[in-house]
Amino acid sequence: MTESLVSAFVERLAAAPSAPGRTNFFDHTTPEDGVRRRNLEIYLREMLDRRPKVLLLGEAPGFRGMRITGVPFTNRTMFAGPANSLGLFGPGKGYELPAEAGDVAAEPTATVMWDVLAELQFLPLLWSACPWHTYVPGRPRSNRTPTALEAGLGTPFWQELTELFHIDTIVAVGNVAQRSLARSGLDVPKVRHPAHGGRAGFKQGLEELLLSGTGSD
Repeated sequence: MTESLVSAFVERLAAAPSAPGRTNFFDHTTPEDGVRRRNLEIYLREMLDRRPKVLLLGEAPGFRGMRITGVPFTNRTMFAGPANSLGLFGPGKGYELPAEAGDVAAEPTATVMWDVLAELQFLPLLWSACPWHTYVPGRPRSNRTPTALEAGLGTPFWQELTELFHIDTIVAVGNVAQRSLARSGLDVPKVRHPAHGGRAGFKQGLEELLLSGTGSD
């Protein structure tokens, strides 16, 4: 996946229209969206160097997580500290936080995700079935489960990532992702979503997949 392909992917993502209850936080309407586009490009290029074999597909960005940072399953604190134990993020790589991040608490699900990945020393590519923020209309600082239509709009993007990264295995993180993948004709493994007390189940599910050989060379 060359740099030009990464940039083209992000621009296609940015071109999708927002709608009531759904915000495309990569579009060209505000300077903060430009920060998020750059962050996503940096993440994808970092992951390009790692050549992940597995895509973990979640539900949709949360308003305290990817909605702020532009990077799947991250929060503002991850950009403020050193690189994590898997070598991602950290200073000097170009990640930035938009000005609006200052008064938004860090997304806890992102912390759980990366804590578990670090414990397992497992680095998949992360993405969402619906890559835009879905929220309760009139309450932009809320999260809403994406509809089947919204997840369908996101399908071409995870499909493109599987091709660009030569992904061998897709794993659904939760029911929304599993249903979205099933609508595309894919029967894939599913693990518990790490949100809402799901840490133990999420870790156990990944451990079982890794023991079965998923993600191995």
